[in-house]
Formats: sequence, C-alpha cells, structure tokens
Amino acid sequence: MDAKILELCREDSRFTYEAYEFVCEAVTYTQDRLGRAAAERDEEGEERHVSGAELLNGTCELAVREFGMMAPVVFKQWGVKTTNHVGEIVFKLIKAQRLSKSDRDDPNDFNALFDLHETLAAGFQITLGDTAKRGDR
Repeated sequence: MDAKILELCREDSRFTYEAYEFVCEAVTYTQDRLGRAAAERDEEGEERHVSGAELLNGTCELAVREFGMMAPVVFKQWGVKTTNHVGEIVFKLIKAQRLSKSDRDDPNDFNALFDLHETLAAGFQITLGDTAKRGDR
C-alpha cells in the first residue's frame, strides 16, 4: 500500500483507498488512450497532461470496462458520487505528490460536468423488452 494515499485516507475518510488508487490508474489509462504516455512522447517532449474533462471521460470508460454494470455501485461504495469528487481526489493526489499539475489545472475543471452515476450506468440499463419471457424458453 502507498503510504501517501493512506495518509490521504486518514485526513479525509470520505473516499476509500481504492478510489485514490483508481484515479491514479485512470490518469495513466487516459494518457495511454490519448497517446500521451511517457513512452509515446515526441522529441519536443509532447505534454502528457490531460484536462479535467478528458480525465473524467477516461475514468468513466475505465470504470465501465473494469466493473461493468457494477461501476456506479463501486463508485458509491468508494464515496465517489460526483465529478467534483473525482476532482477533489485528483487535487489531493497532487498535494501528496502522487500526480503532477500544470499551471492551467483548476479544481473547477471537474465542477458538475455531468452526472457521474448516470454516465457510469449508461449502456447497462435492462428493459422488459430485453428479458426473455417465461413462456419463450
């Protein structure tokens, strides 16, 4: 376990250790997805930075990929209920020197960009038309 993340959990118990760890993974995932991973930088040192919106999209994509239709439940158990919460986690990780920040990063970049629960649940809604009727088997 990472001592810096454990300290963040002690300072603010709203979010679980797993939430902090997942956001770190989501940063790497988003950088890779956008072609901004360290190994893929050009000679001019193309920036690895991802915006708040890009990170939120990458976070949701990775969560749905890893947890499927349970993603909203997992995030709720971790204490992560809004896009603002993801931003708070990001800036706590920056303070703990687990993530880096550019001059243009701002906590408001994460402010109510979309409904996190709804986005995590998108595509996994089952309707009555999708289920088999008992007599159809």
